[in-house]
Amino acid sequence: METEHKVYFKNSTDMGEIEANSIDLIITSPPYPMIEMWDQLFSSLNKEIKQTLQEENSKQAFNLMHQELRKVWREVVRVLKPGGIVCINIGDATRKIGECFQLFPNHIKVSSYFHENDFVELPCILWRKPTNSPNKFLGSGMIPPNAYVSLEHEYILIFRKGIEKRKFTPKSEKRYNSAFFWEERNKWFSDIWQDIKGTSQIINKTNYNQNQIRERSGAYPLELAYRLINMFSLYEDLILDPFWGTGTTSLASMITARNSIGYEINPEFMEIFKKNLKNIIQLNDEFNKDRLNQHVSNMKNYKKLNKEIKYRSVYYKFPVITNQERKILLYKITKCRAVKNKFILNHQIYDFNIK
Repeated sequence: METEHKVYFKNSTDMGEIEANSIDLIITSPPYPMIEMWDQLFSSLNKEIKQTLQEENSKQAFNLMHQELRKVWREVVRVLKPGGIVCINIGDATRKIGECFQLFPNHIKVSSYFHENDFVELPCILWRKPTNSPNKFLGSGMIPPNAYVSLEHEYILIFRKGIEKRKFTPKSEKRYNSAFFWEERNKWFSDIWQDIKGTSQIINKTNYNQNQIRERSGAYPLELAYRLINMFSLYEDLILDPFWGTGTTSLASMITARNSIGYEINPEFMEIFKKNLKNIIQLNDEFNKDRLNQHVSNMKNYKKLNKEIKYRSVYYKFPVITNQERKILLYKITKCRAVKNKFILNHQIYDFNIK
């Protein structure tokens, strides 16, 4: 199997390189309106945003920032296949403008757009970021009533384009090969994820062009993208990230044997991506081993409960709970080559021996 991964360094408000109705899955995390680290970016897109922030007109600034995001969402609507899925990782913002501390509900603004454009809104996931900060509480300390609840989660909003689901041929081999394990279904399709740690967003600017790259990346964890790709796509599907950043979605697409396209306005991020790409074969092997070893361990625990297991994996010979899991297989990366801003990977079926 061969997969292809392209990156376009331009604003994703115009994704003219992509045909309409051609993308299978979109996974992305846009700049969060009203988070201070993104003020400069939004202001560069619309000078009125900078002015409204200076005037402390917070509601107007909030609305104008989402107007800029909507230009990208319009392209998302165009390029996604009917029945295709959109997963958007976004957090609300808390901020003091003038003398007023308040919440800016970004997830509501994004949800409203897709609702208005005939997407089906599916149950979302709350990704709760672990925190051990002793000073996380805001407001008046221990004295009521003016303290504020700390914001420690983000949303993974999930939408489907249209009422109809994707259609597949009966008993599609590729679909059954792309299956996930029974215990993964139970874990991944929960509405609260507490087991994924946040990733460092600080960029070491000494290694890159200091005038062209920002202090922080806004990246989400690789595990997050890895799960979503396995949950909502098949092998060789085409995955799009219109806010590519350091390329987490592309890396996850590579290790899950999907194709990908990314859009990013700052070409300096390519150097970070290439640095991460050097370990892609090892990373792929680690994800595969961890996933399969975890399954074997779960099946041993399942047997200890004296529960019957009826089925066995066709390729890996270990027990599986359901008939739908029998043809599960994973792929390993054998080769990766670059042609400008395009990467071509070769994949083979991953061998696994039960320890």
